[in-house]
Amino acid sequence: MTEPEGAGLADSVRLAWPAEAVSISELQRRSWATQWPADLAERMLASMTMEEMTQAWHRAITRPPGATSRVLVAVSGSGRVVGFATTTPSADEDAKAGVDGEIDQFVIDPPAQRRGHGSRLLNACADTLRSDGFREASWWVGTEDDVLRQFLLAAGWAADGASREIGSEDESLRLKHLRLHTDLGAGP
Repeated sequence: MTEPEGAGLADSVRLAWPAEAVSISELQRRSWATQWPADLAERMLASMTMEEMTQAWHRAITRPPGATSRVLVAVSGSGRVVGFATTTPSADEDAKAGVDGEIDQFVIDPPAQRRGHGSRLLNACADTLRSDGFREASWWVGTEDDVLRQFLLAAGWAADGASREIGSEDESLRLKHLRLHTDLGAGP
């Protein structure tokens, strides 16, 4: 009797492979539809086709905008992509170059939540930023996202007092964010 494909593999996090751009795109589109206000989700989904999004993720994986920009994936024991995140240098005006990194995207598929994937992905993001030489990390979190904010606070992140508002150019849709940060430690 042979084992099913993927049997015996552990849940893990690693750098994304180019072939996973489709899975990341599908997951991102599902997350937009469930995590954002309906008007914004509808606009975002209409603004980019699945093919365009897949091409954008493929570029981010194969030709990142910088040497320290990464796409990570959380993978279930069956080999399915159940989450993704991006790490990058912080683009904030008050960021210190080479010191401040950022987690920009972070999505765990709702059916895969509360199974450790988020914690593994968060730890891998911190390890990746640290290995890329960053000593601090920041993350813009929606003010309405109490679950994510509590998750990060429990993991040692803290609000640093910064806030921002983003949204549509005509300002009909606005999203408020708080910035959280953490010290990545001195590293190895």
